[in-house]
Amino acid sequence: MYSQKEYIELLKQFPPRPIKSEKDLEATQEIVNQLLDKNQLTEEESDYLDVLGMLIYEYEKDLDIVPNIYGVELLKILLEERNLKQKDLVSIFKTESIISDVLNEKRKLTTRHIQELAEFFNLSPAVFFPHSSV
Repeated sequence: MYSQKEYIELLKQFPPRPIKSEKDLEATQEIVNQLLDKNQLTEEESDYLDVLGMLIYEYEKDLDIVPNIYGVELLKILLEERNLKQKDLVSIFKTESIISDVLNEKRKLTTRHIQELAEFFNLSPAVFFPHSSV
């Protein structure tokens, strides 16, 4: 049997509010963790957990946690992060001038380039394509 009183008590202990900062997120996550640590949730606790989960989701979806970097921009970042030079990619592009043209966006990455870059960097070829927004 659903208890309105029990649900209101949960709301009083930690009133759900839109999350606007990292501090708010941590406080909300702490309550969520307390609920998840229980062996079994009442229907009221489960509903309350859903509300808190929605608040966390709303906050996190607005953060740009994973920037939409792909293609040549991603290639530039990978080169920099791994301290690689253009000549390290000659096996893929055949000449340094082609690599230079690609990095300066005078040429486009081909399907073969993408497949070989994915193998070289041990990534999925999909990371070189733009992420479609759903």
